[in-house]
Amino acid sequence: MMRRQHAIKSTVDPRRQWRVILPALSPAVRDWANSDGLIWLHLLKTVTAGLLALGIAMLLDLQQPRIAMTTVFVLMQPFSGMVLAKSFYRILGTAVGTVAALVLGALFVQQPELYMLGMIGWVSVCIAAAVRYRHFRWYGFVLAGYTATLIGIPNVTAPHDLFLAALTRAAEVAVGIVCSSAVSALFVPQRSSLALRRALHLRYANFTAFAADVLGRGIDRCQFERRFADLVDEIVGFEATRTFAAFEDPAMRSRSQHLGRLNGEFMDACARLHALHQLLKRLRANGPNGTVDAITPYFSELSALLASTGSADADADAAHVAAGLRLFQASLPRRVRETRRPLEAAPAESLADFDTAAELLYRFVDEWIRYSETYASLARHKPGAGQRTAGCYVSRTNGFVVAFTFARSAAAMAIVSWFWIATDWPSGGLAVIGAALVCALTSTAPNASKMAVQMAVGAVLATMTGYLFTCYVYPNIDGFPLLCATLAPVLALGAFIASRKLSAGYGIGFSVFFCLLAGPDNVVTYAPDLLINNGIAITASLLLAAIVFSVVFPANMPWLTERIKGDLRAQVVSACKDELPGLNQRFQSSTHDLVSQLRMLLTRRSRRRRDALRWMLVTLEVGHAVIDLRNEVARAGYVQALHPHWNSGLTRTCDDLARLFARPDVRALERALVSVRSATWIAQDLLETVHADRGQRHDLQRILSCLHFIRTALLDEDAPFNTR
Repeated sequence: MMRRQHAIKSTVDPRRQWRVILPALSPAVRDWANSDGLIWLHLLKTVTAGLLALGIAMLLDLQQPRIAMTTVFVLMQPFSGMVLAKSFYRILGTAVGTVAALVLGALFVQQPELYMLGMIGWVSVCIAAAVRYRHFRWYGFVLAGYTATLIGIPNVTAPHDLFLAALTRAAEVAVGIVCSSAVSALFVPQRSSLALRRALHLRYANFTAFAADVLGRGIDRCQFERRFADLVDEIVGFEATRTFAAFEDPAMRSRSQHLGRLNGEFMDACARLHALHQLLKRLRANGPNGTVDAITPYFSELSALLASTGSADADADAAHVAAGLRLFQASLPRRVRETRRPLEAAPAESLADFDTAAELLYRFVDEWIRYSETYASLARHKPGAGQRTAGCYVSRTNGFVVAFTFARSAAAMAIVSWFWIATDWPSGGLAVIGAALVCALTSTAPNASKMAVQMAVGAVLATMTGYLFTCYVYPNIDGFPLLCATLAPVLALGAFIASRKLSAGYGIGFSVFFCLLAGPDNVVTYAPDLLINNGIAITASLLLAAIVFSVVFPANMPWLTERIKGDLRAQVVSACKDELPGLNQRFQSSTHDLVSQLRMLLTRRSRRRRDALRWMLVTLEVGHAVIDLRNEVARAGYVQALHPHWNSGLTRTCDDLARLFARPDVRALERALVSVRSATWIAQDLLETVHADRGQRHDLQRILSCLHFIRTALLDEDAPFNTR
């Protein structure tokens, strides 16, 4: 009896243990599913799509089914919206590239030199345009050049086969596009629209905490620069995500303008927060004074308000934040006036500091309310009432970057093409294709030479693996299921390496060139010597391209970063000179876009990277203040009739600021400071004239705050033109 009870007890206890263990394991399983599990899902979908494309191409009896499988590995992305967007532009690029190959073949029939010259020009123009028009438009331009090479190069000496080769290649590419899109959209789809919503949620919560830290206890300069630079990357990346999310979600497509407005308001809130941080830094650097003591309680109160509400659910909390900030904003003018009265006997400079801080605080709260209300309306799936219309996000690319991308692509392809024609190398055509491919895929890489070398190493590994498959695997298997079983581990390994950020070049080179060199066709050719020759050709062209990239267009060239910094400073010139309608959105988006390009080139922490970031900060600071100044002057149009020198003083201020940022030096800085000071004196005289009128007095006080903030920004010891 005792033994029976003990046996019963031993069979019951494990069940109770599992009831306790399973709930504890479920969070770990969920964490794995949301992290490493997504990587394994991407690998499974990529391999499935590649093998499906291979099987369909074989079933249709296409000439080179491996091209369809190669297309999948070039095309596949983790999110279905990425794949659909990429497929859309790839179809356009493939169609244009096919037409270009046919036109070049018709113009230069049996003239290989002229044909290659035209092909080099076409591919280089497409790659340069891809650098100018980034995101998924980049892929359309790249494919327009690469497809022309893929079709035309093998048939340069046999033009009578060009039309049939173009149709066959287009069909093979189309099979890869359809398979990758179908698998991504139908098999456990990972919606980019959901990822966009999660990113918006996380961005709102993180920015709330960041603002609370800046306004409350304050953070050091290096930490602020690092976190603010991360915000810049988020702003630029958001535009790309918004583009391909529209391809998969009709709701996102209908709210694209709403999302664009949200990103614009986020840029405005970031600029206001930066201005507040800079002013607080300058006030605190002067030591304890009455101005800091008077304004600090307002910043502390706002910081506590954001910190207390920013920890809740962001979707439901945004409306609550906006409501609380509206109450804070409504009481702010009266409280500020009461705080200001005891300070009226203080020096004029201290009083100007207080007025500027109060004005910037009011503007920041106003921008935060707009951003929170737009975010809350997005969560409710309703456009916010009374919201501003969305401006266009304007991207900027330096013209020298585009020109030298054309030059390095043309140089690499010209050297390989000349060697092919001069030596009649049997594998020279494939070397030209490899050069075109590496020029295209590395056109927007931070370090093109490094990525080309990684792809060359991947091509060597692909050649070695392809040799093993050609000699020992393909002859010993029979049937498509067994072929898939042998290919799946190799394809999954390449896709996994390509998904790693630091080793992406190895994975891309291995996956693409294994499919291109050793992928099976309907009629398999067991020619290891041809495989080795083709692998040597591909590897040699990739290494040659790496050398050309290092000589013709090396990464991190000082003159290039100086050119982009010149474009960055030119944004202040635009803020001073351009028409006001839509100026703020153009200024913000172009500035953030240029900074993102600088951060991509200057990947390592260095003095040049810090210098570029500080130019971005002072550009945002002064440019935004100038736009505010011009808007306030335009709103208070009566001011120009009150003083004969007001218009000339304001024009001189804008001209001198534009001259300072166009060519920064000591004399230009001194001239800009004198102009700003003169405009400030005129505005102070006008303030005494209209002091009895409350509305006009407030207009002049806002104008004075803008001028004072510009002056303090120019005098900042950390500004790049003061550290030289």
